[in-house]
Amino acid sequence: MSLQIDEVPPSEAPMDLLLLADPSEDAVKEYLNQSRCFVAYANDVVVGSCVLKPIEGGMVELMNIAVSPSNQQSGIGTRLLRNVIDKVKESGARGLEVGTGTFGYQLTFYQRQGFRVARIDKGFFLRNYPEPIVEDGVQHKDMLRLTLEFCGDTSQQRTV
Repeated sequence: MSLQIDEVPPSEAPMDLLLLADPSEDAVKEYLNQSRCFVAYANDVVVGSCVLKPIEGGMVELMNIAVSPSNQQSGIGTRLLRNVIDKVKESGARGLEVGTGTFGYQLTFYQRQGFRVARIDKGFFLRNYPEPIVEDGVQHKDMLRLTLEFCGDTSQQRTV
């Protein structure tokens, strides 16, 4: 599948896709305008999106990454993530950070690219989302903060 990944203005980010990864439209709108947005296209159709936001310490946070349901499990998410990892490296950032639940396919997805657990934010999903976020019949409560550092300890870097 031919995939094109372009940076777009925050106003052009596909909200329907972003809400697949973060069910709080208010939260998405809050971080969107302070972020860089990337969209993946297959045959001129939007199939994926991600949002990157600069944070302290020379790091960039992956705020959101999502692939349309009909295109999941086809490698689009991995290609999109690898593309933005390269863009973040090129920008001179120290590394990339992401928050995700303590279980589920998302955790494995990030670990395959070299992300490692940095800390746990206990009760994050309970404090920040009015409706429970449930996956495989289990409610998410805590958030894992994962990092992929580009310099220093190479054991944290993605291997190809």
